[in-house]
Amino acid sequence: MNMTDLPLWLEAAGAMSAAGGLGVAKYRAPRLYWSTVGMPVASARFTWTYRSVMDVCDLTVQPSRLRAFMVRNVARREVQPVPPKVRRLRGTSTGLRVTLRLPAGLEPADVAAASERLRHAWGVHSVTVVETKPGFVELRMTGYDVLRRVRMPRKAQPRDLVVPVALREDGTPFVRDFRKVPHGLTLGANQSGKSMYQRNLVKGLAGLPVALVGIDCKRGVEQAGYAPRLSALATTSDDADRLLAVLVREMEERFDLIASHGVADLWELPAKARPVPVVVLVDEVAELFLTASKKDEERRERLVTSLIRLAQMARAVGIYLEVCGQRFGSELGKGATMLRAQLTGRVVHRANDKQTAEMGLGDVAPDAVPVVTSIPPDRPGLAVAADASGGWSRIRTPQTTPADAVAACRKYAHLVPHLPALAPFRPPAPLVKPSPGGLLVRPFPVTE
Repeated sequence: MNMTDLPLWLEAAGAMSAAGGLGVAKYRAPRLYWSTVGMPVASARFTWTYRSVMDVCDLTVQPSRLRAFMVRNVARREVQPVPPKVRRLRGTSTGLRVTLRLPAGLEPADVAAASERLRHAWGVHSVTVVETKPGFVELRMTGYDVLRRVRMPRKAQPRDLVVPVALREDGTPFVRDFRKVPHGLTLGANQSGKSMYQRNLVKGLAGLPVALVGIDCKRGVEQAGYAPRLSALATTSDDADRLLAVLVREMEERFDLIASHGVADLWELPAKARPVPVVVLVDEVAELFLTASKKDEERRERLVTSLIRLAQMARAVGIYLEVCGQRFGSELGKGATMLRAQLTGRVVHRANDKQTAEMGLGDVAPDAVPVVTSIPPDRPGLAVAADASGGWSRIRTPQTTPADAVAACRKYAHLVPHLPALAPFRPPAPLVKPSPGGLLVRPFPVTE
């Protein structure tokens, strides 16, 4: 090789190394790749093609007569259809946020219907349309699949009964807000990520000033590890029957307290007189409905009645339900559909059949049912979240091991509130085994 060709070869090798590095970063460090390469390219593509893309996607309207007159007679230009006006364009670590002012004649539903065409036109992973205020929408574009490797934003921290539990497909955190959505239902098949969702919820709630009540009729295999942070735990149907009866009495006493202060809600009470909120975690709701004898049927009636009463009225007194199960439909018996109707928040993971997806979403977001049935089994934690407003979005829970949730419960064990009514159901905290190798010097007996 000629020495004069050495700089050329070095430049070529450097260019190939840079290209290879970008290719690796695109899959191994998508945030870094998006911030350095993807966002500038997508921003330029959006700026240069915005008007033409809006035109071909039928998101333009004819200008007003005054504007058409001014353009034709003053500016001496051809009158063009008017697209939504871009008010703001900003980049994030996961995509772009574009605020649009809609002209007269367009509505947010028109833009939402064209979201797939916009996604392909601008070469981004997804486009979500959110109405921010009348006449304004925000296009939330993601540059890559943020649900492939979930990383929660640093600012997403639990506070005031608002717990971030998952990440939406538009890069924003999905939060469980108990004051806005007091009762929730989580469905999913085995190995779908349903338990991981509950672990994230428990981990977030552990550091908040709330009382956690567990109902796990599988002998406590799921919730026994949370014992240091639980105010009560029922591991059999009989225990659940007695515990729910106590919770109903607690609800009635809180109603008396609220009435004595002349208010209609727990949060209107003075801080010193306000009881601590209670979150009831039901691990497998079907176990509360199943019966094998006449005696079981009587217990089932009491259980269902208590759950329905709590779901209908307990929100005002700060008692919230978080119900999990594999299936939850009319085949469970009388009262199942009535209880399900009171559980406003819905999170449905991968289901084995279409009927399960319809149980969770058919009455609040029927458009999301096909999305649930298409969730692949190799993506645990991926789910569809919806509520009574009809809106829905794909979410995914970050990887959380049982040890992480148990460690959080032990860390915040001192936050367990004093509730005399629940004291008989307080589970004993498990013994912590000493870690091997904890001693630097092995002890030995002293001999004379």
